[in-house]
Parts: sequence; structure tokens; C-alpha cells
Amino acid sequence: MSVVQLDVHLTDADAAAALRADVARGLTSEPKVLPPKWFYDARGSELFERITELPEYYPTRTERALLESSVDEIAAASGADTIVELGSGSSAKTRLLLDAFARAGTLRRYVPQDVSEAALRGALDQLTEEYPGLELRGVVGDFTRDLGRLPGGGRRMIAFLGGTIGNLLPAARAQFLAHVRSVLEPGEQLLLGTGLVVAPEVVVPAYDDAAGVTAEFNRNVLHVLNRELGADFEPEAFDHVALWDAENEWIEMRLRAQRAMTVHVRELGLTVRFAEGEELCTEVSAKFRRNGVREMLAGAGFELTRWWADPLDRFGLSLATAVRPGEPVR
Repeated sequence: MSVVQLDVHLTDADAAAALRADVARGLTSEPKVLPPKWFYDARGSELFERITELPEYYPTRTERALLESSVDEIAAASGADTIVELGSGSSAKTRLLLDAFARAGTLRRYVPQDVSEAALRGALDQLTEEYPGLELRGVVGDFTRDLGRLPGGGRRMIAFLGGTIGNLLPAARAQFLAHVRSVLEPGEQLLLGTGLVVAPEVVVPAYDDAAGVTAEFNRNVLHVLNRELGADFEPEAFDHVALWDAENEWIEMRLRAQRAMTVHVRELGLTVRFAEGEELCTEVSAKFRRNGVREMLAGAGFELTRWWADPLDRFGLSLATAVRPGEPVR
């Protein structure tokens, strides 16, 4: 029988306080901005699942196919007995890793981390039935600040999949990777999923589909603010915009005001004015190149030891090893 434990380091009150702080800061900044993590209430998560099934949205199915073809090589190269997954959600993709590490004979423990206690409890209940004998240790927390609470011991590999690293701006990205490195022992590993730079005519439709599902997903953040903070946004008065920034090599998703308007956020006592055509940035999704990934990892104290990419070079998986402080990174 599986040994199951759930550590809760992030409560509903913590999440509510974080939302208030992010909205107060973001709607008073210039230009206006909101972090993409607030897309994902129940409706937002459902819309994102629909997005992953759209013909234009290649990242999810490309990463899954890449995982399916490379998991046994990943398990052999890693040799980890503990898989830690950041932002695990339902842990669906990680089953591929669990199965491969089990086949390799090294798997002893799985540590899923997520902000949602409900999602983690549901995932742990399913995994208990599917993987009898596997030690399961869920951690409810924010991966940008709570990595120090991850359980130690054994030989760990942290998995950060889905291209989520691209949602962080460069400074935050470097800070996050340094944080990951700080909680790992030399020789422990990071498995990182990154979307790769592709032609704009491929990447832009992935974030601006013909059916308008991504537009609804984007506007959903305004529904979240209306419900949670008593705001009076009119979501349909904002157009969905997805733009490729060639200099930074990232997609920006924005909401553009169709007309001048004034929005009140009752719970914050905040009045926000939008000019006609003014844009609110809701997500950045950076894409990468192999050498850029290597340099990014090296800057945080990791050596890129193995690299896998799909045949069209649309998605990459990196297995990186934590080096000793002061040790040169090749």
C-alpha cells in the first residue's frame, strides 16, 4: 500500500492575499499587467483543457509525444529515485515518467507540488490506486517561493514541464532557476520543458485560435476579478490580442479595451481607467533555443547533460544536473 502525505503551505487566505496584491500592483502599473496564474479558476482550467485539444495548439501534444519517445532515456540518464513535479495539477503527463522510472527500477517516491489542495488530493487518491507501494508526498505551495519546503533525501529529479518557464520574465526566470538550484544537492537534476522558437505563422495561431477559445480563456481573468474582488469589468468589452515579439522571442497575450471606460475594484477600493485601445498584458510565453537554454541553466548552476527535441524542433526537454558551487559548468 502507498504511503501518502500532504503538506499544506498555501491556504485559501494566502491565495486571496496574493490575488489582492497582484491586482493592486498590476492595475496601477504602466502598462497594466496581470500574472497569468489567475486565469486558472475552475472555468479557466476547463477552457485551457479545451485549448490543448485545438488543432492550432501544438505545445501540449508535442511535449507529450516527445515525453513518450524519450522517457526511458530520461530514466536511464537520471537514475533518480524521487520525482518532484512543480505545478503538477492532475499529474497526467508525469505518469509517463513514473512508469519509465518504475521500469528502470529506481522509482521510490513521487512529490507533486501545486497551488490547489483539491487538485493534489484528487491526484493523490488516483495515484494511490495506480501505483501501490509508491511513496506519495504532496506539497501545496507556490513554486516561486516554497521550494525550500520540498522533502529532501534520496536522489531527486525536479520536473518542470509544459513550457511554464516561459511565463516568467527574464529576471524572474533567473531567480526561479537559482531557487531550484538552491534546494538541490550536487548531482540532483532538473527536467525542464521549453517551447522552442518557431515561425510566427505557427506560434501566433496557437495563442489566437479560430474558434475563439483562447480569447475566452484570456477574458476569464476579468471574470475572476469580478467574482473575487467585486470588480465591475465588462469582459466582452475587451478584445483578445496575441502578438509575437521577435526581439524577445515571446508571445504576449493582451486584452485591449474597445472604448474608454472606468472600472471599480470594490474590495481594493481601486478605480482604474482605461483609454480606448489601451492594453492589459495578461501573459508572456517565451520560446527558446537550445544554446539559450544551456546558458540559462548554466547561469543558475546547472549543467545541461541531455537534450531531446521533437522532429520539427517545436519543443525541447532538458535534463540538467546541479553542479557544486564554484565548479565550472561545461
